[in-house]
Amino acid sequence: MKKKTSTAPKYIVITGGVLSGLGKGIASASIGRLLSSHLKIVPIKCDGYLNTDPGTMNPVEHGEVFVLDDGGEVDMDFGHYERFIGTDCKFGWNLTMGKIFKSILEKERRGDYLGRTVQFIPHVTNEIKSWIKGIVEREEADLAIIEIGGTVGDLENQFYIEAVRQLRREVGPNDIVYVHLTYIPIPSGVNELKTKPTQMSVKALNQLGIEPDIIIARCAEYLTPKIKEKIALFCDVETEAVISGPDVKCVYEVPLAYELEGLVATLHKKLGIYSPPELKRWRELVETIKANIENPKQTVNIAICGKYTALEDSYASVVEALAHCGALLDAKVKVKWVDTDNMESTSISPAELLKDVDGVIVPGGFGARGIEGKIDIIRYCREKGVPFLGICYGMQLAVVEFARSVCGLSGANTAEVRDDGKEVADPVIDILPEQKTVTEKGATMRLGGHDVIIKKNTVAHKILNSDSVRRRFRHRFEVNPDYIERLEEKGIVFSGRASDKRIMQIMELPNHPYFVGCQFHPELTSKLETPDPFFLQMVKTALGSKKR
Repeated sequence: MKKKTSTAPKYIVITGGVLSGLGKGIASASIGRLLSSHLKIVPIKCDGYLNTDPGTMNPVEHGEVFVLDDGGEVDMDFGHYERFIGTDCKFGWNLTMGKIFKSILEKERRGDYLGRTVQFIPHVTNEIKSWIKGIVEREEADLAIIEIGGTVGDLENQFYIEAVRQLRREVGPNDIVYVHLTYIPIPSGVNELKTKPTQMSVKALNQLGIEPDIIIARCAEYLTPKIKEKIALFCDVETEAVISGPDVKCVYEVPLAYELEGLVATLHKKLGIYSPPELKRWRELVETIKANIENPKQTVNIAICGKYTALEDSYASVVEALAHCGALLDAKVKVKWVDTDNMESTSISPAELLKDVDGVIVPGGFGARGIEGKIDIIRYCREKGVPFLGICYGMQLAVVEFARSVCGLSGANTAEVRDDGKEVADPVIDILPEQKTVTEKGATMRLGGHDVIIKKNTVAHKILNSDSVRRRFRHRFEVNPDYIERLEEKGIVFSGRASDKRIMQIMELPNHPYFVGCQFHPELTSKLETPDPFFLQMVKTALGSKKR
């Protein structure tokens, strides 16, 4: 992170209107990227749900759970923050109403409120403000970018909006800017940009006591000067503070679009700061991605095989890691989604599913549903020489498949299927010893950053070029130590282990074009400028196999 400057901290609050899914997380991350050259930035996400964190939520409902180095399970927008801004976020930076209410109730039980009646106003809003200002103070931040989850008008984010409204009085009008992300539709058959939804959204925000300083208007195209003037007039903002948020070919183009629209200069002026963007390498990589979308020099097809494919955001960081590889390798990486649960019900063969695929990823997951489909795919990749990367559960199931097919342990499986009442003759994957007494689900797995000791003269050591790396984990099960010797005798190489040598963290098959499994999640630390090495090598091998 950048060194703290001597000026008072600044705040940018980002709200959303008209409809959900406009990309407040991308907007927040893009603003952070544009201002990160000379400022120490802390991104804060305020979620309205009553869960303490998203760790127990179904990915198909909520999207990917992003795991931080400190072990926090947070909203997927933190993936955007880290990839764009280049900072390691912390669990405390993700506020949820579950956290806020829990803190208030604990204080009430301790008597911290001195017998007063505890109410939504001022106690909930004071807790939110205290939390935000506490983060800024502890991190010695120059700038806090606060994203308010949901859409203006949602009941569940009202206290956040009231809290940031009050924040202006406390920090001063020159140290806080309100940015409202909205939507400009072009109705079919009309072919004209319509500003009324934006006007109504801003009006709803005004009724809650906030007048936006900047409006970012999502639209299929850049706004015309006439439309900008109209929005400025009806929403009471300066014309130069109306910023186009056009549809782009890749999310990494968003900061470039904002810079073109003059957002940086407007923020500098309103906050009295100066932090010019450094985007030379970023721009080059974005141009490569765009060129490969329109007219690819080379294309590689990668299958992501999982059971949460109904919502692609379930594997958001995996998709982004592949995009990073494509940018660096000057290739178009096309993703094919394979629902492994559907495989089991339709009896479709891996050969049919993967006939046009150059590489396969089996990502993380939980439970028994869909695992036989994954195992069938893994077997196909091992036997046919298809480049394969298994992540977390994907690595564990690669060990199960090897134990069944190569070690002759037909009853091999993961002990995780016992939750469905199934017996396991050979639990080659078993629960971590410290997890056996755990009864609660939330935040109880082996989480966050851990060191991985890399064995010399292995594929992993060659790829990582290091004796140790730090990566992020999210698991309850491990390779059963009782089976490691037998697995190694038959050809598996465990090339990465925990620092205490107990947990197997990387497995590989040396006599294969590329067959690697990792217990950690490499996608969580991949960046546009520095793609994860395991993803990069897998895509490289897939490209090479395709050419051959």
